[in-house]
Amino acid sequence: MKRRHLLLAPLLIWAQRAMAQAPALLLAGRYRPGIDLRDWWVSEKYDGVRGHWDGRQLRTRGGEPISAPAWFTAGWPATPLDGELWAGRSRFEQVQSTVARQQPDDAAWHGLRYMVFDLPAHPGTFTERLAALNGTVSTIDKSWVQAVPQRKVASDAELQVLLREIVRGGGEGLMLHRGASLYRAGRGDDLLKLKTHDDAEARVVAHLPGKGKHAGRLGALMIETPDGKRFALGTGFTDAQRADPPPVGSWVTYRFRGVHESSGLPRFASFVRVRADEARFRAAR
Repeated sequence: MKRRHLLLAPLLIWAQRAMAQAPALLLAGRYRPGIDLRDWWVSEKYDGVRGHWDGRQLRTRGGEPISAPAWFTAGWPATPLDGELWAGRSRFEQVQSTVARQQPDDAAWHGLRYMVFDLPAHPGTFTERLAALNGTVSTIDKSWVQAVPQRKVASDAELQVLLREIVRGGGEGLMLHRGASLYRAGRGDDLLKLKTHDDAEARVVAHLPGKGKHAGRLGALMIETPDGKRFALGTGFTDAQRADPPPVGSWVTYRFRGVHESSGLPRFASFVRVRADEARFRAAR
């Protein structure tokens, strides 16, 4: 038992450090029709790994340091930046595997871009921050550091047309940011995401054994949502993931289509991935 505690000690220390250093980031709510879109900026939602530049170090959303090559962040300002490490549409696995490495792979990092979408420390509104953000990115003057393009739409109908266009091209969805809003950490109504499906995160609390063709490996994950609801997540896994499932205590992303009225549980839930910073730690073990 003592030996087990000694083995767990580095994990506990890592977890405590990550929690202590987790950046206070603005998180997105979900878009619902009926919003007056005149004061909203719209951009593509990039399927990558959230990257917070604190002025000295790139960190994941959970606060874990990202081991980027020195050249990748050379010349970046002391000003905090909020953005997404991205390799292009439908290339999340490429980003995840690159970011997961403790020793950076130069060739892999040359395939990534840092898409900057906000300035967390700027005191102005989002519209004011956009002007400052574009100036900051211009000053950095690196081809792999780009300001996220923002645009306006006149109506929900126009927004839906744009969403379908992005999704047909392999994109994940759209982000909407209220122009008059200040940067406030946490989830609220100033930043919204719009996708053709819903997704969410939950913590793994147990592995349920498989039956039939899945006998001897994972049948489903028992997961717990942030509000305490538990349900079994049994679809969306590859054979490799069933043989080596996400560990108990890790956080996973799942996709669903609405919720059941009686229970509030998600309908047609399907596993998508282990959360990026969790995957990085697993790769480092």
